[in-house]
Amino acid sequence: MLNLRNLTKSFQARTLFQGADMTINYGEHVALVGPNGAGKSTLFSLILKTDMPDAGTVERDDWTTLGYLPQEGEAHGDETALDIACGRGSQQAELEAILRSHEEAGTVTDPDYYEAQAKFDALNHPEIEAKAKKMLRGLGFTEENWLRPARELSGGWVMRAHLSHLLVLEPDLLLLDEPTNHLDLMSLLWFRQYLKTYAGAVLIISHDRDFMDEIVQTVYEIDEGKFLRWTGHYSSYLTQKEAAYERAVQAYRLQQKEIENLEEFIDRFRNVASKAAQAQSRQKMLDKIVRLEKPKTPRKVFRFNFPQPARSGQRVVILEGIHQAYGERKIYTGLDLEIERGERTVLIGPNGAGKSTLIKILAGEIPFQAGQRKLGSNLKLGYFSQHRSAQLEPELTVLDEVMRACPTLREDDARAILGSFLFRREDVYKRCKVLSGGEKSRLNLVKFLVDPPNLLLMDEPTTHLDISSIEGLTQALLRYEGTLVFISHDVHFIRLLATKVLHINAGKVTPFAGGYDYYLEKSGQENARAAIVSE
Repeated sequence: MLNLRNLTKSFQARTLFQGADMTINYGEHVALVGPNGAGKSTLFSLILKTDMPDAGTVERDDWTTLGYLPQEGEAHGDETALDIACGRGSQQAELEAILRSHEEAGTVTDPDYYEAQAKFDALNHPEIEAKAKKMLRGLGFTEENWLRPARELSGGWVMRAHLSHLLVLEPDLLLLDEPTNHLDLMSLLWFRQYLKTYAGAVLIISHDRDFMDEIVQTVYEIDEGKFLRWTGHYSSYLTQKEAAYERAVQAYRLQQKEIENLEEFIDRFRNVASKAAQAQSRQKMLDKIVRLEKPKTPRKVFRFNFPQPARSGQRVVILEGIHQAYGERKIYTGLDLEIERGERTVLIGPNGAGKSTLIKILAGEIPFQAGQRKLGSNLKLGYFSQHRSAQLEPELTVLDEVMRACPTLREDDARAILGSFLFRREDVYKRCKVLSGGEKSRLNLVKFLVDPPNLLLMDEPTTHLDISSIEGLTQALLRYEGTLVFISHDVHFIRLLATKVLHINAGKVTPFAGGYDYYLEKSGQENARAAIVSE
């Protein structure tokens, strides 16, 4: 289906690929992995032929259809999410204009009219619309939302509409660049179940380990300009890679020992007449050895003993009789909730159910119409959100900000921590005023970790991180002795961290006194999402 042969590509004087090969077969589900900057998105551009290689070929079977979901979508106007999912969009408006002009001119017998009518009917075929609605529903849309103009929707919802369109088309090869970024947990479970049975090939870039474990059977790793193929899901790839590294280290050590023994014998006996012939023989053996390169140490998650916060009271935050509404839309009516010290609580529920609203109420970020919010004793609260940047000094550098947050931190440790959160080399000297939204988000995460509050409220903390950074954050939070309340769509992250689940839907908060798997077992949520796929 897809063959990349002897591919070479450079970007800004840096070689991304050098003589690299890759084959993707029909129906194969593949993960593309590698550190940030390795060239994953560039490879997608080469496959789509929106960019060209410096050398080598990208070959597709003539009949192969491609579908591509980028990380960010286009701006839209009056077309609805349903229009986007059906593929109507601007094309439908153009066809309507053609039909109207012929009708007004009385030229409905013109061949152009019939052609436009046929295309219009195809776009509005009942089967297409029914399929589009199924995809939209699975990805979390209500009928009310899918009939709203796209310009009224957030970028995340527009991306879901585009994803729905790709699933309606069912291309032979789906290219998905971080497809879970704009999904909540419920829609992610549905999407994961859908892809597991998808007949076409899939090539995925993702930072979601659990998602890749469920979907892929092959992993291609970009490593020093080559594409290394590994059979199995992502966790299997990690195990195989570690075993391969250990074998390479062992082979290197054995060869070094052999070389050392040969050199020692040669040095000792080259000038001894009775052993000279043997020394020459050993020299020939030494000359014939094909020297192994010393295996590069794999990038490891940076482990730092972050300072622990002061101990809070047992009852951390208490909500009593909370009423919260946005206009006529009621979110919570008479909500009672208590957060206790040491809990790691995840908020789970469909988009729009009120997860972010609840975490903002807990943080004291928004007012509510009625009820009380009581804080426990000795409480220091920290609130992290992708949509809220803590105050950063514009003229300070990234490194300065971290050192300011924790003056006792050694600079080498600060640089190492920042490196594990994707601020590498000269990035630490960037001034805060030039940082992107994602960079500001990561910097604020680091500041929380080096000077942690004893109540940490986090809304989607993994969005701008790669897999290694997520692992570093996870390990830090597992060692954190304070109280954690968080929202995430990363199942692996949730599974490792959560000790309690609050399921939120239709204004009701249902507690589950266990982790993520306990919640799935008791709530039946995974089975419910899977049922939508089979409808």
